[in-house]
Amino acid sequence: MTSLLASETAAVSFPVLTAMVLTPFLGALLLLVLPNNRPEYFKQVAFLVSALTAAMTAWVMVEFDKAHAATFQFVDQYEWIETLGISWALGLDGISLWLVVLTGALFPIVILAIDAEHSPKPYYAWILVLEAGCMGVFLALDLFAFFVFFEIVLVPMYFLIGQWGHGERAYAATKFFIYTMMGSALMLVGIISTAVITANTTGNDLTFGLIELAESQALGQTAARWIFLSFALAFAVKVPIFPLHTWLPDAHTNAPTAGSVILAGVMLKLGTYGFLRFGIYLFPEAAVYFAPFLVALGTIGILYGAIAATMQRDLKRLVAYSSVAHLGFIVIGTFALNTEGIEGGLLQMVNHGVSTGALFLLVGMIYERRHTREISKLGGLQKPAPMLAGVFMVVMLSSIGLPGLNGFVGEFLTLIGAFAAHRWWAVVAASGVIIAALYLLWAYQRVFHGPAEGDNATMPDLTVREGLTMVPFLVAIVFMGVYPKPVLERMEPAVDALVAHVETHVEDFDEPVADIAHHVELEDLADLGTDTHGEEDGEHG
Repeated sequence: MTSLLASETAAVSFPVLTAMVLTPFLGALLLLVLPNNRPEYFKQVAFLVSALTAAMTAWVMVEFDKAHAATFQFVDQYEWIETLGISWALGLDGISLWLVVLTGALFPIVILAIDAEHSPKPYYAWILVLEAGCMGVFLALDLFAFFVFFEIVLVPMYFLIGQWGHGERAYAATKFFIYTMMGSALMLVGIISTAVITANTTGNDLTFGLIELAESQALGQTAARWIFLSFALAFAVKVPIFPLHTWLPDAHTNAPTAGSVILAGVMLKLGTYGFLRFGIYLFPEAAVYFAPFLVALGTIGILYGAIAATMQRDLKRLVAYSSVAHLGFIVIGTFALNTEGIEGGLLQMVNHGVSTGALFLLVGMIYERRHTREISKLGGLQKPAPMLAGVFMVVMLSSIGLPGLNGFVGEFLTLIGAFAAHRWWAVVAASGVIIAALYLLWAYQRVFHGPAEGDNATMPDLTVREGLTMVPFLVAIVFMGVYPKPVLERMEPAVDALVAHVETHVEDFDEPVADIAHHVELEDLADLGTDTHGEEDGEHG
């Protein structure tokens, strides 16, 4: 059994993980000192900084040792506030690897594809600060450092929505900030309680180190359950889980295109990742105890999000509600607490970032051309813009979960895991796949099919730059749908170690697995046929 306590530091003296977090921060500071009379430099600098960060994530992906995927690699650890046991600790394992890669890849694409409508200097600076915060969340191995990064991301997204958004942008930005800040306040209390109670129980020095706190398991059952709820509330708001989702449609609808892409592609994963890295790892017994409740909420979110999406008249708001449904699948997979479910949920985090991020980018392109997102005012767009229609169709089918595209693999694994652990909830959740096909295909039909009239008939097709922007999304959609093995084999050891950690620290808990042993025995008997038991046994087989 591989312990999560172990760590493997790559044979490199350069602190690459620290550089991945600090480079976007430094890039934002560089933007602030650039002269205001040279606005053409702002986008170039932001893109180069994000591309440098992406190059580091690509190097980490290539150098990542899949044989030790259950251990933390490229570890950077320095004392930060020694008297309080707070350290700058960053690490990467199979659970966080692909979320880091997704973050590194998505930001330069967003910067390259979308121009700032006004005030480019603060616009690109806030995007780089947001990238640094997201990187820090996925890499932090210290609870205090994690909390700092978890809160940092709120500020740039608040300003991106409030200053560069549309419609009721001030309302949407304020609602987003209040919801997420209130949830996080309780988590801070939980973090401090975990560290203090552990120090008092073990007699060791105060520490906020994730690994030390998780491996000590010094909290009593009641305390662990209450503290888990404080973490769970913060993560549930960030995901968001029904019924804490109401800020999401408003934020997506009124955010600028870049804000919507980053919010869907990366920021919503901060909550689902938090459940995996901190909720289950720190409080395994509480996670098992509350798993049925969270699976129920995830299933309700799947159905509610799908039905609400079907009713939307705004194309962007439809995609926003689809996120509520897709994130429900991630929740039920995560709290199936088995390898298939957690792998499926983790894979869906990446798939959702690719597919829904691409959908928001395409909706933004339509809005730039037609200055409306009302489905009733669109129609027949495939005639003047066949390339846009074709790309939209592929991305839409991946979001539905068509076999051969990335969405299918994650949903399939998620439902297998959930079926083994919570059979009837999984059966109900599977109906969300059918409803997803309904609302997305119906929306596609109304937007792209039929006669093209008025401004719809002359809408420009994808430009070369826009087409090249969509290529990475299409490649990821097809590759992960046809050949997901390289992704899964780097996840699985870390997921297995997490499940083993739960089994070790929770009495009477065994990983829920599908009961196929009986069927295998029958098949073996059938293969033996009459050679062993004669005609009767052959007939039974």
